[in-house]
Amino acid sequence: MDFKTIITRPHQNGTSPDNLLKGQLLWMLFLRVILYTLLLGISVFLQSGQLEIILPPYYWLLFFICCVYLSAIGSAFFLLTGKKNIHHFGLLQNQLDIFFVTLLVYATGSSHSAFSPLYFFPIIAGGLIFPRKGGLIAAAAASLQYALVLGLEQMRIYPAFLDRYDFFRVQNLFTSINYFAVLGLTFFLAAILSAIFARRLLKTEAALSDTVKSLDSLSLLYKQIFDDIATGIITIDDHNQITSANNAIGRITGYLPADLTGHLFSRLFPTLNLNNNGSRLTADLVRQDGVGIRVGYSCAKLQLPAQPASNEREAHQCQSCKILTIQDISEVERLEQQMRQAEKLAAIGRISAGIAHDFRNPLAAISGSAQVLAHEFTQDDSPEHKTNKVLINIILRESNRLTHTIADFLKFARPESTEREWFTLRKCLDEVLQVSKADPLWPASCTIQVEIDPSCSLWADQHQIFTVLNHLLHNALPFCPQGAELIRIEAEELNVSEDQEEIILSFGDNGTGIEEENREKIFEPFFTKRVDGTGLGLAIVKQIVMAHHGTIEVGRSELGGALFTVRLPLP
Repeated sequence: MDFKTIITRPHQNGTSPDNLLKGQLLWMLFLRVILYTLLLGISVFLQSGQLEIILPPYYWLLFFICCVYLSAIGSAFFLLTGKKNIHHFGLLQNQLDIFFVTLLVYATGSSHSAFSPLYFFPIIAGGLIFPRKGGLIAAAAASLQYALVLGLEQMRIYPAFLDRYDFFRVQNLFTSINYFAVLGLTFFLAAILSAIFARRLLKTEAALSDTVKSLDSLSLLYKQIFDDIATGIITIDDHNQITSANNAIGRITGYLPADLTGHLFSRLFPTLNLNNNGSRLTADLVRQDGVGIRVGYSCAKLQLPAQPASNEREAHQCQSCKILTIQDISEVERLEQQMRQAEKLAAIGRISAGIAHDFRNPLAAISGSAQVLAHEFTQDDSPEHKTNKVLINIILRESNRLTHTIADFLKFARPESTEREWFTLRKCLDEVLQVSKADPLWPASCTIQVEIDPSCSLWADQHQIFTVLNHLLHNALPFCPQGAELIRIEAEELNVSEDQEEIILSFGDNGTGIEEENREKIFEPFFTKRVDGTGLGLAIVKQIVMAHHGTIEVGRSELGGALFTVRLPLP
């Protein structure tokens, strides 16, 4: 017994009313043949035993049986191949059965016939097959035909072979009327009862059909949930064999659910413990393709509903069945680890920001004192002060470098609030270029190609965008070939949708470019390939861009070096 014996496929009920009626009529034809064959065969056998049973000559019985057989075969062939009204065909077959009974009763003694109860066969059949009027029509036809047989008997119109029976010599009218009254009343009573039973049967079938449909819908729902749920489900029997598995198991373990059925669970998944008593555990699991993943799972006893068992073995085969739920938590644990790491970095950042802030005042004092000494040593050109000049210049250079590093760190650790306004992007870039070229260390050989429409405006924090442009520019310059530096800056306005526009800003250079494996790392804090770099410039750029609900990507420039693409949405 497994889980799929409970979650079954929907009941396939393709039987239409016409097909159902056709099947009932075929059964009626079959029973017609069986009934007359058995009754006449038994009567012939008893007649040979010298019992007083009125029977016609054997050739007449043979002819009658042949008619019954031929009518049944012809009717069945017509029923299976014809396309006429099946309801009318059934009523005609019912009347034909009554006619056969009338012939048999007329030939076997009329009111004295032992086959008069055969009238109940077509009456009950008509009431069951045609619940509304079939039984009453059959009862009326049987009563009329039986009355005709009694009338012929009173007029002494009957087969000649019946003259040898003494009770045909004297006929009593009142006796015939009594026969007709009793049987006629019984016919209609049987028709009414068969109609009542047929109506109750129809109601029961309708209720059963509704129940089956509801059960089918519920079974389909359960099966759909079982197959589509994201959690993997495995059922295991008493012998530790897998009895069923859903589609999620295939996505998690790599095994097809059909391939798991019948295999030992402990052989395929030895790292999973089935005795965890419902608690949630984690374990390492090796997929079919050999990839190791981290899963969370729990196991519980499978409480199957009580079902009748054909033998004792089947009754006890699922006393300890279990159901196991499995989820791939590799990504969840990775995210949790990232969150813990982010919390640690945030705590370290807050502490470091405080320390860096406290470093600025002593550093300013050191830098100021060094500048005073540098001024004094500049005025004194004596040889003994040349070494002091060199040392003072080193102090000033490194102090300035440390000041810029602390400033960048504080910008990253304590990002400023964004105050947006409309401003011209080209004007902001010109200010960045003007400040950069004023630096004595800026190479005169550097060529800047700017392809930005002077009317291109941006809705952003101008001070922060200035920082973004400055960092991207100074990040590209060190990687360009010395003496042939080339940087191209482009910007365009693009319609993303009917009500959304964005500015696409790109920085391309002719440098060495960025390796594929480092394109995600360059935005991490303190990651740098420059000897004099802090590793905070691009991290600050990404932080500012994300604060403006934009994106930044890195790729390969047409100039041969790196290409940074910044997308900033417009309101």
